[in-house]
Amino acid sequence: MIDFDTVIERRNTDSVKWDRYRDRDILPLWVADMDFASPPAIIQALQERVAHGVFGYGNAPRGLLDAILAYVADHNGWGLHPEWIVWLPGLVTGLNLACRATGSPGDVVLTLTPVYPPFLSAPNLAGRKLATAPLRLARDRYTIDWDGLEESVTADTSLFLLCNPHNPVGRVYETEELERLARFCERHDLTICADEIHAGLVLDKSRRHRSIGSLGPELAQRTITLMAPSKAFNMPGLGFSFAVIPDPALRARFRGHMKGIVPDINVLGFAAALAAYREGEPWRRALIDYLRRNAETLVAAVRAMPGLGVASVEATYLAWIDARGLGVENPQRFFEGAGVGLSDGADFGAPGFVRLNFGCRRALLEEALGRMHQALSIHKPPG
Repeated sequence: MIDFDTVIERRNTDSVKWDRYRDRDILPLWVADMDFASPPAIIQALQERVAHGVFGYGNAPRGLLDAILAYVADHNGWGLHPEWIVWLPGLVTGLNLACRATGSPGDVVLTLTPVYPPFLSAPNLAGRKLATAPLRLARDRYTIDWDGLEESVTADTSLFLLCNPHNPVGRVYETEELERLARFCERHDLTICADEIHAGLVLDKSRRHRSIGSLGPELAQRTITLMAPSKAFNMPGLGFSFAVIPDPALRARFRGHMKGIVPDINVLGFAAALAAYREGEPWRRALIDYLRRNAETLVAAVRAMPGLGVASVEATYLAWIDARGLGVENPQRFFEGAGVGLSDGADFGAPGFVRLNFGCRRALLEEALGRMHQALSIHKPPG
């Protein structure tokens, strides 16, 4: 039995998540970092590696490639070739490399908003321009505004950044949506970089994640797919991810921009990744069940709060909350004042919203929701 209700004290452990509110009575539900212990298989693998006592430069352990190929084939329905894999120390690194390895300086990078903040910053850091197409809320789901997408693309657009499952709105894009998006990118000759870091966290039993690069061999040649075990197996601080790049020329350009800048994977990241892909599946499935119940608890509670709205969460452990009905200038600061630390929607391109991380003990989540409800019960919107 796996007990996700165990209290694990993270204060005073040099945690980015918990140190933000050091010595303050604010529950941190912001950055995408779960409060659970990692799978036992990962902990054991790290203990064995540490016991060796030598932490030199390392190669990928024997069996890691095979474990990844098997995992992606089973979960994503995609048969990868080993030579397509490029090791990375983090997925954000991959986003920035994709912007540099495609198109030319001054080109436009297009993405859907709201979206994970590095999607918005990576193009400018690479000397590119950013263009966005807002998602729209329709019948409790965020969907692609196809007309808006067409209006946002220009002759100078060379790259489309896709987040699937989508952070922060929690969507798992359906095959039909991905096929239409693929036709859009082919028609405008766009390379696609897909962030799939939350692919292992599909909560909706009626949904299944599909990699856009798996839709066909020709489409795969214009894709860079970024994957990692860091979210599904709760090991984000160990710095392991990889890119899947089927086209040799695109892969060579991507690798070229890594030279002299991007460090190699550390030996502990490699060891943890192998354990995750080989032995972590029972833990991940138990996690999904727990997160699903957390999501149900959260959605029901938030929908009962005046001035707030939230769409159903199909994947991730992140809820995207519309707080514009509160009539406050900064909802994130408002809820901090109530003792709940959330992510500011402005960072995702959507002021007036907040993102809540429910990857925590249910008791902690319920306490946070109670604080939010209490603050709203005494809040009087202007006018």
